[in-house]
Amino acid sequence: MLRNPSLSPSLRRLALPAAVLLPLAVTAVLLPFRSTIAAPLVALVLVVAVVAVAVLGNRVAGAVAALSAAAWFDFFFAPPYERFTIAGPGDVATAVLLLAVGLAVSQLAARTRRLEVVVVTDADHLARIHETARLAQCAPSPHRVVEHVGDQLVSLLQLRGYRFEYGTLVGHPPRLEADGTLFWGRRTWNADLQGLPDTEVELRVFHNGRFHGRFMLRPTPGAVPSPQARLVAVTLADQVGTAIDLIAPAPANPS
Repeated sequence: MLRNPSLSPSLRRLALPAAVLLPLAVTAVLLPFRSTIAAPLVALVLVVAVVAVAVLGNRVAGAVAALSAAAWFDFFFAPPYERFTIAGPGDVATAVLLLAVGLAVSQLAARTRRLEVVVVTDADHLARIHETARLAQCAPSPHRVVEHVGDQLVSLLQLRGYRFEYGTLVGHPPRLEADGTLFWGRRTWNADLQGLPDTEVELRVFHNGRFHGRFMLRPTPGAVPSPQARLVAVTLADQVGTAIDLIAPAPANPS
């Protein structure tokens, strides 16, 4: 079963400003009711704002929103008011919980946004994801994970081949996005009808918001990988970032 609720890149770029401003706007709306509304209820409303930002953007935006929410809760709703200090132990606990829950929920919401674009019901796809995730945790080097994922990508996307580049973003090739869509310059390429373009396609590798490298995919002319296959490919590529973060990256590129 597939879902395709992708947000436009321009909308996602609004996530970081929203991470700073939305919690402030929420506290400003609630401020006139400060004497009648309980602090835990304010914290709960702010958590909802954090979730909204995380769904719109990514983990970084969600984390910034959680920090912003905790700061403005402290400033406006924890005595002494309009100072970044907290006197009451109850308010300290509420602020700390708001920050902790906001960070946790933002991580979960960002991951859910990635995963909800596809519900993987194919046993082969599930097996690929499970095997790759396990390898990323115990591989002796990132090369091993790169080679494994590269072989999986060749099979999934019907590629002629691939290469992997560590930490470089040279040029502006077509780019396979996290939601399975494909952008070429500023335009969306209709991969569902046209397949992958007959030129190298970039699949970037991130982990915890850090860019680690990219797969340069060589498509087979006429092949049309399914939306589900493209989404599974992105999920597999993410495991390379996990492996690089766990293991010191090696300097050479596999071919």
